[in-house]
Amino acid sequence: MSDSRYRVFGGNDIDQPSKDQMSAACDLPIAQAAALMPDAHLGYGLPIGGVLGTKNAVIPYGVGVDIACRMRLSIIPGNYRLSDRDDPFVKGLANSLRKGTRFGVGCHFQRSGWKHDARHEHEVMDSPVWEATDHLKELKDRAWSQLGTSGSGNHFVEYGLVKVSLPLSKALGIQPGIRIGLLSHSGSRGPGAATCKKYTALAKEKNPAGELSWLTLDSAEGQEYWAAMNLMGEYAAANHECIHDRVLGLAGLEAEAVVENHHNFAWKEDGMIVHRKGATPAHEDELGVIPGSMASPAYIVSGKGHETSLNSASHGAGRRMSRGQAKKKLSWEEARADLVKKGIWLLDAGLDEVMGAYKDIDAVMEAQTDLVDVVGSFHPKIVLMCGDGSRAED
Repeated sequence: MSDSRYRVFGGNDIDQPSKDQMSAACDLPIAQAAALMPDAHLGYGLPIGGVLGTKNAVIPYGVGVDIACRMRLSIIPGNYRLSDRDDPFVKGLANSLRKGTRFGVGCHFQRSGWKHDARHEHEVMDSPVWEATDHLKELKDRAWSQLGTSGSGNHFVEYGLVKVSLPLSKALGIQPGIRIGLLSHSGSRGPGAATCKKYTALAKEKNPAGELSWLTLDSAEGQEYWAAMNLMGEYAAANHECIHDRVLGLAGLEAEAVVENHHNFAWKEDGMIVHRKGATPAHEDELGVIPGSMASPAYIVSGKGHETSLNSASHGAGRRMSRGQAKKKLSWEEARADLVKKGIWLLDAGLDEVMGAYKDIDAVMEAQTDLVDVVGSFHPKIVLMCGDGSRAED
């Protein structure tokens, strides 16, 4: 069943429950425009891959629980194969991942037994916005302790090979060719989740619509959320910066260029509040990173500024199985065989994150050629995610 109020990119590959969620969002009196990206799947309130423009209102669940979840790619000079696990350089890269960040729900950077127990120092922790409300005051210490950590689920930090095209080289001011890359995916950790929870509860009191409840931006609560959301955006960016600085520092490497973007956020654009829940901003010539899975490429893209998509693109390949389904249907034996075939060293991950749980990233990219141009690619070689107790590594 189609709904003429929004454009679907990806056609028949998008499940009907996701389309139903998008239609429900379009029923809201504040809704002005919408689009559904080709990686879309069921979420809370808005589907993942849902883009919604609203009039003077913000939907906390339309932004998402992990506010300002984002990608960061550091491009590093040098051309290495990264395929020999016994090579001292490759071993050093793997160790820098293991020592450079921590994974898991509620994890803190500080941990007894670590050589470096001091918190990360970053100017984001000096922002006066932390003192603006009791909510943010209570979160500040937690935020500082989690700065430099990666969380769980589909968050990762990984090394790989970057193919830099001529257009990308011109945009970044670097030479074209093959480079080493460090790619990370994570967001605002516990503070972002706590902010979503608090302001969703307030939204349900003010403008009840279940998980699509909203706050107007001329209300005190709406202004508080907007300030907190933007602080979480700064915090998420700082989190990636700390991870990259530490991991690259441990490996003795320096980046020559960086590409990064949010994909769980709301922006003031074209007279609307544009929510991109699991969607990448893709204004004309805007660079971003769209990842696949632990064994498939990520793509560096340049936006085309497509109005019907609200200047957006997918944020990844998108899940084709729920986490529960993946754990029941998939196996490490099959996943490891694929990883070995592709020359990928998986240090740790959960079974629900293996390749079969995700859609084909190349099919997703093919469905959005109107939205972005591919200007580079990242091919994972050493991958670290949050383990779930299963045996990811041989």
